[in-house]
Amino acid sequence: MLNIIAQAIGVLGLLAYLVSFQVKNNRRFFLWQMLGCGLFSVQMALLGAVSGSISLVVTLLRGLLMCRYNDWAWVRSKATMAVFCVLFALSSALTWAGPQSLLPLIACEACTVVYWTNNAGYIRLVNLFIGSPAWLVYDVLVGSWGGIGNELVTMGSALVSIHRFGWKTLAAKDSDFSK
Repeated sequence: MLNIIAQAIGVLGLLAYLVSFQVKNNRRFFLWQMLGCGLFSVQMALLGAVSGSISLVVTLLRGLLMCRYNDWAWVRSKATMAVFCVLFALSSALTWAGPQSLLPLIACEACTVVYWTNNAGYIRLVNLFIGSPAWLVYDVLVGSWGGIGNELVTMGSALVSIHRFGWKTLAAKDSDFSK
């Protein structure tokens, strides 16, 4: 029964992420992503995937700050980015469950670094080639069906963006995290 509840929470997380791809401004995008992230964190905890769950809590905190990226200069600081990288490394070390614990760490570290570029194209590329594949493998290993669906949708969305806008245009576009 616990597995059914965990999978249902994961499906709700997937739905929150699907909504996030439909909004027109980055602040709402991050708010929906944070909701999905919180739901996936609960799901991971229920599945016994503590490394993933704690990484997602830190990701949620990172998302809160990204909503204020253009409002607060200290958020844009590379020092703030470094703090999150250290938090992800600590969460991985403290929840170590074997090599699979490296997967959320790789995904979260790569995405953290690229978010601080403030470049939507780079964010999509890193999600496509590093973040989502790492989470996808982790989701398979821990049995998160919603997580698997979420990463497949995320990768598909990045591919559609690349097809629509092209590589050069995609890499030139900047995000605006303040809207």
